[in-house]
Amino acid sequence: MRAFVGVGTNLGDRWANLARAARALRAEPRVALLRASRVWDTAPVGPPQPRFLNAVLEVEASGPARALLDALLRIERAAGRRRGVARWTARTLDLDLLLFDDALVDEPGLVVPHPAMTSRRFVLAPLAELCPERIVPGAGHTVAELLAAVPPDDAVVVGLYPLG
Repeated sequence: MRAFVGVGTNLGDRWANLARAARALRAEPRVALLRASRVWDTAPVGPPQPRFLNAVLEVEASGPARALLDALLRIERAAGRRRGVARWTARTLDLDLLLFDDALVDEPGLVVPHPAMTSRRFVLAPLAELCPERIVPGAGHTVAELLAAVPPDDAVVVGLYPLG
């Protein structure tokens, strides 16, 4: 199944955190890393904190969405992420399952497409680099159309994703 994973980091060596996420995904036995968007420097959502680096990775995953989510959570924990603390806080690594093929999933702890992605430019801009014409299940619009409907912000492209 083709999936898209949002990657964000705003603590520590942000570029190293992005590279760590790519290496960890490549090490997952049922996941193949296919492509990456460029990296965007974006303002945080929520309380004052450092700016984020955000990107999207395209992966091929064999198995259900839950198995991919479990892998993403393991990778976050290995990078020092602790879930269950206050929402919208700084983090070393944030991996969000944005899309899983054309699936609509609504289970405890797993909603796909990601419920907030259609209103977040820091998700839609890098996602549109990889799949602008993909229709977001449940939204009825392409990624490019959703991006065009979101107000601009101060995000800027700062480089290529460090896949090594």
